[in-house]
Amino acid sequence: MANNTNKKLKHHRNQDSDDGNPEVWATIDKSFKQVQSVLDRNRMLIQQVNENHQSKIHDNMVKNVALIQELNGNISKVVSLYSDLSSNFSTAFQQQHSNEHPKEG
Repeated sequence: MANNTNKKLKHHRNQDSDDGNPEVWATIDKSFKQVQSVLDRNRMLIQQVNENHQSKIHDNMVKNVALIQELNGNISKVVSLYSDLSSNFSTAFQQQHSNEHPKEG
């Protein structure tokens, strides 16, 4: 999903050469890549938890505790990354708007 979003962002940037600060777009792109990396890790963890559960082997079930704890931590990390992304995007939008429409005094 994030890869599709990255493509849309790149497409949008290519349509108009005056899309604001390239550093902002780089930060947004980096944030989406970080989110995607954590989500990919979570997918692998969920697969491992499922395999361990289906095996019904005691040691594998014990391993699931740590795997599920990592999943929970990763979910918090994704929430934090999206929160930062939202804040960065909002700030960038406000700065862009201020540059385009300066207050007259």
